[in-house]
Amino acid sequence: MPEPNMPASISYGDVFDLVAATIDPGAPAIICDGDKTDWQTFQARSDALASALLRRGLAPGSKVALYMRNGADYLIAFAACFKARLVSVNINYRYGPGELSYLLSNADAEAVIFDAEFSGTLEKANSSTLKLKISARGPSPGVEAIETLYAEATGPLPGGRSGDDIFLLYTGGTTGMPKGVMWPSQSMWEALASARRAGLNDPSAMTLDALAALLRVSKTPPAYYIAPPVMHGTGLFSAVSVLSRGGAVVCSAAKSFEAAAALRAIEAHRCSGVVIVGDAFARPIVDALDAAPGAYDLTFVEAIVSSGMMWSHEAKQGLLKHLPQAVLSDGLGASEASSIAFSVTTKDIVPEAARFSPVDVIVVDPETFEPVKEGSGKIGVIAKAGALPLGYYKDPDRTASTYRIVDGVRHMISGDHARLEADGTITLLGRGNHCINTAGEKVYPEEVEEVLKQFPGIIDALVFGEADPRLGQRVVAIVSQKAPTDFDALTAFVRQKLAGYKVPKAIRVVDQVPRGPNGKADYTSARALFGSGS
Repeated sequence: MPEPNMPASISYGDVFDLVAATIDPGAPAIICDGDKTDWQTFQARSDALASALLRRGLAPGSKVALYMRNGADYLIAFAACFKARLVSVNINYRYGPGELSYLLSNADAEAVIFDAEFSGTLEKANSSTLKLKISARGPSPGVEAIETLYAEATGPLPGGRSGDDIFLLYTGGTTGMPKGVMWPSQSMWEALASARRAGLNDPSAMTLDALAALLRVSKTPPAYYIAPPVMHGTGLFSAVSVLSRGGAVVCSAAKSFEAAAALRAIEAHRCSGVVIVGDAFARPIVDALDAAPGAYDLTFVEAIVSSGMMWSHEAKQGLLKHLPQAVLSDGLGASEASSIAFSVTTKDIVPEAARFSPVDVIVVDPETFEPVKEGSGKIGVIAKAGALPLGYYKDPDRTASTYRIVDGVRHMISGDHARLEADGTITLLGRGNHCINTAGEKVYPEEVEEVLKQFPGIIDALVFGEADPRLGQRVVAIVSQKAPTDFDALTAFVRQKLAGYKVPKAIRVVDQVPRGPNGKADYTSARALFGSGS
């Protein structure tokens, strides 16, 4: 919950201004594949971009879609939106034209800043609200380049910045098409401070004056390697947390994670922290370290933080073999609520599997929403209080079902099933739905099933996750058919309509897809059929 004397309103526009005015202007803010952007440049470019967007017809409250890979442009644009009181919208750059069209329209995006490599997909997308396109990382015909806007003189920016200024964090979620979670600046500020204190025992300033004082005495601002995309919650929240402490975000714009390159960057920039998403990143890092023991000096790495995907004991122990000094913090979070719970592992502390320490969390009965008593053994769902979003953009019904008042306090009701233990910890049991989490990407099975069933010859289909040592889960499917199917053509068909990570990695034919009398999918039987190979 908010601490005593918590400030009523903090805008990240003011936070970034304060950081830039307080620390060494030549200190790095972002280092992407070796390309450094110092704080003076970060400040100048975010100010210039903010005023340029306003001059081009946007107004406070206008939505700006960020359709870019990791890098300085993404984070500069994020800061510029807060400075101009615009609303940033994250775009998953793996989306196809249909998914992109939906998201731009659902968000009422008036502008999009995009990497030039995505211009083809953007041209195929439809959005009646889009008025302005700006390209980054290369030219796009007929479109202004972001470098042009950076070079413009900074004009007046709107007053009245507030902790109520929001950004939209879109997530695939567990109920179909992506929904925008409305995060106020103040709630993000509180949530990130809570996460640092809880997970890593890090002192966190809670007022701008306290932040300024902390920055003035900090001799070594943090440098963190952010491995996941900043267009996802884990990457974005981590990057903003580092920047708000005057630190440096180290990242890569590579199309896939390259463990050896990441280790070289961590060593070169002496990163004290590393942010990953579970085994999808941890296992390749362990493999690279095992392949070249002693090749990297990582003695200064103090923390490795993961969120968004379960992180196996084996991968953690593999990391600690090479980094015995590190604290491994496994966070449980969601787009709808950050800092739900955490688990810390060190060479001397090995927590029980799936056991987490909650942060402003209770466990409630999923039917009555009555709190479950500690040590009762009863299974319920996680309910998170504290700093929370406003809800889902343009979706009051889903907001009402997800954010509920429990014992007079507003909570986010998670889809995570858990048991509240006698010592106050929670044992995470898994999702109460069939959402697939593959390398941190969420896949909604019904969406993929509907595409599979559009292919000629396919009668029915069920899609689900299968355990995978690297991805956490991989997407697989069973189908019934009325004629022999060309499975290469089938997967190509799905890839044309959906993002690549949603395409099933394996498909097996069955005589009949199992369903109940009411037509509902029987995923338990489906998994058994897939495992039997028949």
